[in-house]
Amino acid sequence: MTTTETSKYIYDFKEGKKELKNLLGGKGANLGEMTNLGLNVPPGFTITTEACLLYFKDPKKIMAQIEPMVHDHLKKLEKKTGKIFGDIKNPLLLSVRSGAPMSMPGMMDTVLNLGLNDVSVKGLAEQTENPRFAYDSWRRFIQMFGDVCMGIGDEKFERILVKYKRAISRTAQDTDLKVEDLQKVIADYKALYEKEIGSPFPQDPYEQLSIAIEAVFKSWNNKRAITYRKISNIPNFGTAVNVQVMVFGNKGWNSATGVAFTRDPSNGDNIKFGEYLANAQGEDVVAGIRTPKKLEEMNEEFPEIYKELKETMVNLEKHYRDMQDIEFTIENGKLFILQTRNGKRTPSAAVKIAVDMVNEGLISKEEAIMSIDPGKVSKLLFKSIDENAVIRVLANGINASPGAVSGIAIFDSDDAEAKAHGTQEDIILVRPQTKPEDVHGLYASSGVLTQFGGKTSHAAVVARGMGKPAVVGAQDIEIDEEAKEFRVAETVVKEGDYITIDGTSGRVIEGKVPLVEPEIKGEFSKLLKMADEIRVLGVRANADTPTDAKKAIEFGAEGIGLTRTEHMFMAQDRLPVVQNMIMARTKEDRKDLLDKILPMQKGDFLEIFKIMEGKPVTIRLLDPPLHEFLPELSTVLLEHQELKMTNSLSKALLDVTPLDEELKKKKKVIQLIRSLSEENPMMGLRGCRLGIIWPEINEMQVRAIFQAACELKKQGVEVIPEVMIPLVGMISELQYVKAQLLEIAEETIKDYGVELEYKFGTMIEIPRAALTADEIAMEAEFFSFGTNDLTQMTFGFSRDDAEGKFLPVYLNKEILERNPFETLDQDGVGKLMKMAIKLGRETRPNLKMGVCGEHGGDPKSIVFAHSIGINYVSCSPFRIPVARIAAAQAALMDKQIQEIQ
Repeated sequence: MTTTETSKYIYDFKEGKKELKNLLGGKGANLGEMTNLGLNVPPGFTITTEACLLYFKDPKKIMAQIEPMVHDHLKKLEKKTGKIFGDIKNPLLLSVRSGAPMSMPGMMDTVLNLGLNDVSVKGLAEQTENPRFAYDSWRRFIQMFGDVCMGIGDEKFERILVKYKRAISRTAQDTDLKVEDLQKVIADYKALYEKEIGSPFPQDPYEQLSIAIEAVFKSWNNKRAITYRKISNIPNFGTAVNVQVMVFGNKGWNSATGVAFTRDPSNGDNIKFGEYLANAQGEDVVAGIRTPKKLEEMNEEFPEIYKELKETMVNLEKHYRDMQDIEFTIENGKLFILQTRNGKRTPSAAVKIAVDMVNEGLISKEEAIMSIDPGKVSKLLFKSIDENAVIRVLANGINASPGAVSGIAIFDSDDAEAKAHGTQEDIILVRPQTKPEDVHGLYASSGVLTQFGGKTSHAAVVARGMGKPAVVGAQDIEIDEEAKEFRVAETVVKEGDYITIDGTSGRVIEGKVPLVEPEIKGEFSKLLKMADEIRVLGVRANADTPTDAKKAIEFGAEGIGLTRTEHMFMAQDRLPVVQNMIMARTKEDRKDLLDKILPMQKGDFLEIFKIMEGKPVTIRLLDPPLHEFLPELSTVLLEHQELKMTNSLSKALLDVTPLDEELKKKKKVIQLIRSLSEENPMMGLRGCRLGIIWPEINEMQVRAIFQAACELKKQGVEVIPEVMIPLVGMISELQYVKAQLLEIAEETIKDYGVELEYKFGTMIEIPRAALTADEIAMEAEFFSFGTNDLTQMTFGFSRDDAEGKFLPVYLNKEILERNPFETLDQDGVGKLMKMAIKLGRETRPNLKMGVCGEHGGDPKSIVFAHSIGINYVSCSPFRIPVARIAAAQAALMDKQIQEIQ
């Protein structure tokens, strides 16, 4: 488009369709789609996301460009409705709502009832013959405009409102306020506005609209929206602005507003689910100010409309081929649909919905797999409360998001965020109700408990989206925010006290309770089988113990891609022997102590091989520097000093034995720790370098591996050991170490008289190994990319230092888009991996390639691994379901690309 062309920044709803989601936002695109489906959608228009992004470059220019376009579209709305914007007798009132391409519930801003002023409110009262409705709408508009557009805290308006409700009674609701009360509230609201802003509330509807449009644009970059985008990895699309004719759920008791889901978003059951409030506006339902009614109660209160709504829900689900979240309003007995979108759901609901829709013939298996967010699949493995536990239930609320968690009660979102950085304890955020500005506290917490609200309240929607347990609307608890405590009858829970919430049942329980680990079953198991039918990439587990191996098999691992033998050395009964071995003065002494460790290692391998029968098990030889097995120098120095003082006292008392020998031993440990300390231990004496300097350690480990494998082979158990030599940077290193170990392997196999399939390979974790992979492949029978260390060495980052000191700043300033230790850096580390794969397979065409760093469980990294020809990824047992689904999605994406080409 040239600069002389006029851009189209505004679309009438009739021009919209779901395919224009990136331009019109999800809400605008769907309003257009529903309008063209013939549903009863209040008319309106959408200002594009493109205009929003241009607003941040030059606000005055874009507002000047779109202003005449807005006025043209207003004229069309006036013609459709027979009402006039700004008219004092028959005013056209508008809602102004945000709408990003990706759903961000509650993160941006909305203004309702725009167009009212001191004069037109009287005209509205006369026209509708409902003064209470008119003044309630005017009151709401001033409050929302003041909060959203001008930054006057909502709580300041609420204090005024509460004052007038309390004058009626302690339990009075908004609906109990009479016209006279509302007029007093409005007078106080306007006085507050003028005091805060320094000028009277704007009476010109065109000025109100211009300010509201700018406010919605600005809300794209408010703190809560930015936080949500970072948490959810949402790109900088900008938000659209939807300007729509108002319909009113607060016109009286024959009007209502609500939210409906075509299936239960909490558990996925195929039942119509939702909540509504009569004589209310939409914000009342989602804000949790009043506890709403269940959708099925509409059958008693609005039977014909309930029937119409259910039919609409069925049609929308069929049209969008997904569970829908629908906002509706009933005005004087007539149903209007205000929004539909693919509904936020818990991970367990997502799986059930996907599998059920396949069984119902609504979607294909491939669509089911692509509908799942693999990053949230691990949340399916939620803990539950042990049925045999003795518990004390304090209160019952609404089960808004499943799973159980025990944690310390924290009553403020800022405190929750701060506390999360300073403690290992789980945090449960306890609030009367959450608001969008609490999103950082929700993110920092492991669960949320609210006193008010329903399943469609902000807390419920956001917790479900984050996959965190939530209990909302627990009205038996009384929260005192100032004292930071809540009461249930005579029980007081103070900040820092332990509570447990069960988001599956809605229970609030006193103290910590035993929790049970989850299992894969039902629809989850069926979905994973679908994924296995589609995926090409293998999925293995990182497993260091028999317990890990059992869990890996349970979750569907096809083998072990990484067993870290050093973790076996760290066991309490082994560590003293390992430390003595490190301190041994001669090779013979060291070998004697290694002979004691050998049966322990062999026992571990026997168990793991048995569990993984017939599946490959990749065992990494000792990798970390030896000082990691020794105590901290500062601790030993302190112990030495205490011994010296005790020894001096012992010598002063003739009847006490001196501690000279113990002092000598302690001094020897200090000398050893100092001799093994390095300036940069992660790049020092470790991995294959340790195997070259102290070969007897590797020799013991290989003997243990092959003795265990051969014993089981003699018993008829199929064993496939793969020995991985770590930290290789040169072929000469690999040749030297492999020659020593190959001899031991063959000798052991010969002694047992068995035939055994095995491999020797290496980790590619040093950039030089990737650059010379063609040479290394001459000796290595497989490559496994150790992406944690490869990332460290490619970036020149020390992970612990980087994540603790500057990576958060890099991410905040967008110097880095993502943490490279969580999601693989495709441009740098990924380029090295591609090079290694190409070079390695030029030498050895059938060279097997794996990824065994933490990236093996990251969905985006898995898609990349598939694209470059990796054979398998390996991850922690609890990430295996994630990897299975992500691998299937990678295969489907690859297929789509090939079909396009």
